[in-house]
Amino acid sequence: MIIANVFTIGITILGSYNHYIMDEAKLLIQSVDFETALLDIMLSFLLFAGALHTKLDALKKQKGPIAMFATMGIVVSTFLIGSMMYYLFLAFNYPIDYVYCLLFGALISPTDPIAVLGILKDANAPKRLETKIVGESLFNDGVGVVVFIVLFKIAEQGIDAMSFADVTLLFITEVAGGLVLGLLGGWGAFRLMKVIDNYETEVIITLALVMGISALAHYLHVSGPLAVVVAGIFLGNKAPTIAWSTNTHTYVEKFWELIDVLLNAVLFVLIGLELLVISMNVQYLIFGIMAIPIALLARYIALSGPIAIFKNKLDFIPKTNMIMTWGGIRGGISIALALSLAPQMNRELFLTITYVIVVFSIIVQGLSLGPLVKKVLKDSKGG
Repeated sequence: MIIANVFTIGITILGSYNHYIMDEAKLLIQSVDFETALLDIMLSFLLFAGALHTKLDALKKQKGPIAMFATMGIVVSTFLIGSMMYYLFLAFNYPIDYVYCLLFGALISPTDPIAVLGILKDANAPKRLETKIVGESLFNDGVGVVVFIVLFKIAEQGIDAMSFADVTLLFITEVAGGLVLGLLGGWGAFRLMKVIDNYETEVIITLALVMGISALAHYLHVSGPLAVVVAGIFLGNKAPTIAWSTNTHTYVEKFWELIDVLLNAVLFVLIGLELLVISMNVQYLIFGIMAIPIALLARYIALSGPIAIFKNKLDFIPKTNMIMTWGGIRGGISIALALSLAPQMNRELFLTITYVIVVFSIIVQGLSLGPLVKKVLKDSKGG
């Protein structure tokens, strides 16, 4: 991503001398439908790849805090960020409708499970910490998208057009529908693979499962991200011991590791190149810089409740809240959701702010998370 950003800045400098270069580069980036590419295609594959390697035993032990982090945590974070941004804009005499600020809160609250997983493994983070962060990130993408969809409909139709019952029904339908679809899809693929002993066919079945679930979720208006996560966890835990041979297990794991690496490379390069089409309004950039501590503070507060509730019941490592706050790396999903905003929803402003937070999150938090985890673990052992 740093390379892509440096490359983009280089093109911008060259473009100031030769407008043809800049115009062609912008046309190329604008021709890529980032929102569709990520939300409708890449996200499902990335989430499935992460879920496939997530062990259910570890998730079961931490199911309470993970469920609260991914649901209550997202909702609390959405309202905290939305409210703080609303008053920040007012303080600078730049009033924006509260519902649009909440939309921004919803799109910036989900964290990226893929970016943080490798960092935690390199830092030799305790499994219980890794499970909390990765488990939360896998599920909060789906919940975050659902919260965003609900708020988007309220922003479009007006708060009077949707009753509390309508909002609750929409939320439950999206979440419950996604969970059920994921279970059914995972179970169907498992039954099929149980009677087949051919690694090529079984790898193709996993690929078809992700594509089929995504398309069906879109058609049924249920949460696709939640559906592929559930299917991935189901298959990754049940199939290796019952349905897959050792050969199949190896090929399926290697195939999805490769998909994971390839799509992540593409995603981070795309995020870096998006700088070309982001508005370079100085005021927007200042708001973006000021929004960084707001997003971090909101996440810290949102995580505090579940951590306080489960701290005595479960074995939490020291400074769990600090590590999880800093480890809540924002990624492509936030940019994709910001791109889906309508122009009247202050799209350019929120897209710029989102981009600033995502770049800071991936580069600064991403590069410093490993050393932070190692330092906390070293201090706790020393104590």
